[in-house]
Parts: sequence; structure tokens; C-alpha cells
Amino acid sequence: MTNPALTARYDLDESDLRILYALQDDASLDNKELARRVHLSPAPCLRRVRRLTQDGVIRQTVALLDAARLGLGVEVFAFVALESQRAAAGAQFEGLLRRRPEVVECVRLSGSYDYLLRVIVGSLDGYSAFLDRHLLSLPGVRSVNSSFSLGVLKRTTALPLPEARRAAHGRRVRTA
Repeated sequence: MTNPALTARYDLDESDLRILYALQDDASLDNKELARRVHLSPAPCLRRVRRLTQDGVIRQTVALLDAARLGLGVEVFAFVALESQRAAAGAQFEGLLRRRPEVVECVRLSGSYDYLLRVIVGSLDGYSAFLDRHLLSLPGVRSVNSSFSLGVLKRTTALPLPEARRAAHGRRVRTA
């Protein structure tokens, strides 16, 4: 059963959206500069950012690093199929993934594969070692099909934001 609070759409007005667009572009902006860019005075801007954070719209603020500049120039997409769909096999696999720093993203899938991993390593030898020592050593892994990135055409962390709601300012949640 789905929790309505987790699936409720959070209604955003135009000022909220301007703040979110600006922070998705550069989360290192201080409040004064953010307020200037979104056409608010600093105090109301800060209140809105705090509300958006407390309400879970803004989950966290991070620094995005350049993998190639750090010597991590190999990006691999690994499609993984498990032997069994039993919860125990999935739990063991997911536990390993959470502990492995080279796995930067993992998505559960429907269809022929159970998981898609995005793995960042420094070399093909590094990926081979990851496969042999960690992924293929798990008893529940049936197969791994790897595709290597040849270049990135687009990569963003910015979400496509919804339209602004014309409503009074405050905590607004509309259930879907």
C-alpha cells in the first residue's frame, strides 16, 4: 500500500520554482546572491529555502566532481540478472552494492535484467577486478552484461520542474 504523504505532489509557486531552478544550477550560491537572482529579499528567500528543505523538496546539497580529473575515466553500465527473485538473494546483492564506492548508481528493473548499475573506475583492469572480486563472486548473480561509455552527450542532475500553482504562499500539498 502506498503512503499518500510520499506520493503527494508538492505545489510550488513561481518564487519556489525560481529558487529551485537557481539551486539546481548552482547550489553553492549564498542566500544574498540567490535572493538577488530570484528577485526576492534575503529573509523571505531564506525562509522559502528552509521550508523547501524541511518539507523534503530539497533533499541534500552536494558537490559534483569531475571523474576524469580524478583519474576515474571508465564508466560502465552493468546489466545484472539474478538467479532467483527471492527477497534474500536481492537483499544480499543490494547490500554489496551499497558498500561498493565504484557503484555510483543502481536501479531495479523489470524485464530481462534485474538491476542496472552505473560503475565508475580508473581502468578496465579496475572494472575487471570489481567484477571478479565482488559482483560475480555473489552466488545469486546469474549474468552481467557490461556496456562501456564512449562519451556523454547529456548528463544533468536537474529535474524538469512542474508548472507553478497560482495559490497563496505557505505549505501547500495537493494529493495526486
